[in-house]
Amino acid sequence: MVRNSREAFKTYGNVFDNFTNNNIRKFSSQGYFEELKSTLSPGKEANVFTAEKKDGSEVVVKIYRLENCNFNKMLEYISQDPRYAYLKGSKRRIIFAWTQREYRNLMKAREVIRVPNVYNFKNNIIIMECIKDGDHVSLQLKDVELENPQEVFDEIVQMMKRLFKIGLIHGDLSDFNILMQNGRPVFIDFSQGSSIEAYNAKDLLMRDIKNICNFFSRKGLDIDEKVIFKEITGKVFK
Repeated sequence: MVRNSREAFKTYGNVFDNFTNNNIRKFSSQGYFEELKSTLSPGKEANVFTAEKKDGSEVVVKIYRLENCNFNKMLEYISQDPRYAYLKGSKRRIIFAWTQREYRNLMKAREVIRVPNVYNFKNNIIIMECIKDGDHVSLQLKDVELENPQEVFDEIVQMMKRLFKIGLIHGDLSDFNILMQNGRPVFIDFSQGSSIEAYNAKDLLMRDIKNICNFFSRKGLDIDEKVIFKEITGKVFK
């Protein structure tokens, strides 16, 4: 079963408060997982763990920290998203909305591209599919030796284009936030995903494009960022 005391959670980075512990126990009692297993990514705002289910399979549990997250960054991003223009209130309420926003982004994105399936969320916790190659968690793009960089690049651009068509921009796309499963890209970490109606949408998209183009330029591809922008949006960059 999931560990029951705050002391026991210190092996995972001492990031949990009693409120979060209680929600973890609730998810465990509902059968989503038995116990947290190992750390995948200790991020600035959240910690990501694998968790083992009763049948031995794994899920990913992403937990946004309530005590020491970068609240100002969250508020800056979410206040620019017209879907959350109404949002005001306490730090905790902003974090809960941020978690809901990532859940909503993943649910929308999965209609058109490969992303982890999302099983549930509550307050500051999201439970989602563990992307794997066989028995191992899939590697980030940055850690994979690509046989055909052009093919992978073209597929990533098409995924960005499909997201744009449904009104969504990843907002933090890079070789860190793309997993390679069976040689094909899977987008992860949609916490900064924004509507194309956000006033900073163009800046977010261009940052995504620059990150991806820079990575593949180092792989030997000759890429024009403005051409990619037009391919994704159908518009000339100005």
